[in-house]
Amino acid sequence: MAGPTQTDAPRPRFSRGSLSEPCPARPKAPMTPHHILISGCSGGGKSTLLSALAQRGFATVPEPGRRIVAQERAGNGNALPWVKPLAFARHALDMAASDLATATTAGDDVVFFDRGMIDAAVACAHAGGPSYRTLLPDPLPYARRVFLTPPWPEIFVQDAARQHGLDDAEAEYLRLSQALDDFGYETHVLPKAPVQARVDIILADLGLS
Repeated sequence: MAGPTQTDAPRPRFSRGSLSEPCPARPKAPMTPHHILISGCSGGGKSTLLSALAQRGFATVPEPGRRIVAQERAGNGNALPWVKPLAFARHALDMAASDLATATTAGDDVVFFDRGMIDAAVACAHAGGPSYRTLLPDPLPYARRVFLTPPWPEIFVQDAARQHGLDDAEAEYLRLSQALDDFGYETHVLPKAPVQARVDIILADLGLS
């Protein structure tokens, strides 16, 4: 079926086809094995990867941040990451939680998420909000295995929704990696490879190929 497109709607349409102190060890909680999070470095190819997964028939959820930017610009809002980063991050956290609730009511099919609650919680903490360790539900969301797109300078580009530079993107990637480790997630860093090869790697890792 058709791949996902960015949308102004707060809920996605499922398309088939400060971190200086380490977080204390948290007991491993049951996670949702069929909710697969794809996170990592901004500009590392996540959205392209989600589109390719949708083209293979999987349900996908677009990145909250890009939907928020579209909403705020359409309504002359200012909850933008380069204007009010904390308001933006809180909005992203709420939207990601709503995305999860929608996916849960949709059934037990595999759903791939382009960023999610963990990304938003880390952004909240970095913007001066509460510690990210207080912002996630228990049991923790998503499957234990999280796929990360690493920094990829050769394909990184700024656009209307991505106004930060590569240095900021790489710093965010390190914060996310630390938080995922703190919470006991298992991370699989994807290679810098063509998108279809990345899809094959993910599906093989999950036993879905």
